[in-house]
Amino acid sequence: MKTNKLTAEEERVIVHKGTERPFTGQFYLHADQGTYTCKQCDMPLYRSDSKFKSGCGWPSFDDEIPGAVRRIPDRDGVRTEILCAHCGGHLGHVFSGEGFTDKNIRHCVNSISLNFVPAGQPLKKDKAIFASGCFWGTEFHMQRVKGVLYTTAGYTGGHVDDPSYRQVCAGTTGHQEAVEVVFDPRLTDYETLAKMYFETHDFSQTNGQGPDIGEQYLSVIFYTSAEQKEIAQKLIQQLKDKGHSVATTLEEAGIFWPAEDYHQDYYQKKGTTPYCHVYRKIF
Repeated sequence: MKTNKLTAEEERVIVHKGTERPFTGQFYLHADQGTYTCKQCDMPLYRSDSKFKSGCGWPSFDDEIPGAVRRIPDRDGVRTEILCAHCGGHLGHVFSGEGFTDKNIRHCVNSISLNFVPAGQPLKKDKAIFASGCFWGTEFHMQRVKGVLYTTAGYTGGHVDDPSYRQVCAGTTGHQEAVEVVFDPRLTDYETLAKMYFETHDFSQTNGQGPDIGEQYLSVIFYTSAEQKEIAQKLIQQLKDKGHSVATTLEEAGIFWPAEDYHQDYYQKKGTTPYCHVYRKIF
């Protein structure tokens, strides 16, 4: 996983879970329109229309971009810590029941954990999450799309936190093997990636993928925005219009749990090609 170089103070907060002094952060009173991204990995985290004034001394948001923020119990045993779901960087804490907005949620975020991209400027990075059987093969083909910056094999869609490969294979977690694809939207787009997804696996299979049978191998698109959902729905309808049966389901992206290191870049390390993910032109 590639990350940006941090200063000593940024590392104190983002890596070692420190806190900046209240009322001092760059984005505390910031009111411009745009998107707040992770300082460590550039992934979009919050949109400006979710930011509000709470008077607490740190930037406050009442909603996150779907799938962008992960919650874990804080080490103090009382609060809930929030992390960037992609790189695990510390953001701050989340609180509920304070009544500041109708959503009744406050993400209390360190400014130093954030960057900001003004409205109208392209975000440097976006992400997509696809499950199409064994994540080794899915990752292999996604890595070959121009504009893809990096990929991560992992698990998502289930109910067990930070699962192991053994647990997922047991079929008791509800997770699918999936790949998180980080891409430069100036060089490629979500539709191109989604087409590659459909063209590199058997989207008609209902019980797995090829010889890999089980819930962890199902064909699922985890969309991170309404736009991604609409594009996926459009492509599924195009496939049906062409006479194809489509078993692929659509789910809103949740927490993505990176898989063990030995699963990352599997075919690149091995120097071979996938046995069950073969490209075929469809669109």
